[in-house]
Amino acid sequence: MRSEDVLRLPSMPAAGPSYPAGPYRFVNREFLVITYETDPDLIRAGLPEPLEPIDQPIVHYEWIKMPDSSGFGSYTESGLVIPARLNGEEVNFVSQMYLDDDPPIAAGREIWGFPKKYAHPKLEIVKDTLTGTLEYAGQLVAMGTMGYKHESMAGNGDLTRATLSKTQINLKMIPGVDGRLEVCQLVAINLVDIVPKGSWMGPGRLHLVPHVNAPVADFPVRRCIGAHHYIADLTLPFGRVVHDYVKEAEAAALTGLAAE
Repeated sequence: MRSEDVLRLPSMPAAGPSYPAGPYRFVNREFLVITYETDPDLIRAGLPEPLEPIDQPIVHYEWIKMPDSSGFGSYTESGLVIPARLNGEEVNFVSQMYLDDDPPIAAGREIWGFPKKYAHPKLEIVKDTLTGTLEYAGQLVAMGTMGYKHESMAGNGDLTRATLSKTQINLKMIPGVDGRLEVCQLVAINLVDIVPKGSWMGPGRLHLVPHVNAPVADFPVRRCIGAHHYIADLTLPFGRVVHDYVKEAEAAALTGLAAE
């Protein structure tokens, strides 16, 4: 295998890459997002600087069902997103993610720094209730419920498009062969080619169970604000680095040496 052949590989392992080259298109991607209030001190502790909290201490708990994902197949995801502010822009910090498919776990962590772990989330309609559950290591750690299609967001899909267009921020961390972090960055992603197909609001409830390896309950529910159910097609492009902790530390070290 020549060097140029190696450089054309999309991912590890070379014999059967874990995922193909992007960008990645998602069709009929279905979301259940329950927004709730939690403790502001926990929000501050959960946001890596230079991210800053917004005025209201809210968290979005999400279930996302992805039946048609190019390169990744069909899978479901669940996790926590914390609204924050970066350089004056309101963004969403992706705090925790749990899913049931290996290729998007590998790609998500390696390319964009999504904090993905393997678990068993599920999003389904049970009678009159849209229901999301998350099991980790055989234990239920999250359950969310929403009244099914109580209020349709009629119109041209502007609310759903705006929700999905908001900048997402990940903390990407990859150690080098010496065990120290070789990559430590805040990475920004903006979804593109968004085609809303449906959007509904309604009452929602969320139950979180403490678990050491899936600590979603570290952001306890103080008050449920509401729930949003929507379906859309979209493309996940590559991201961009907006803050580099390693370079920041190296620059600080050089400045310290210069001062001496």
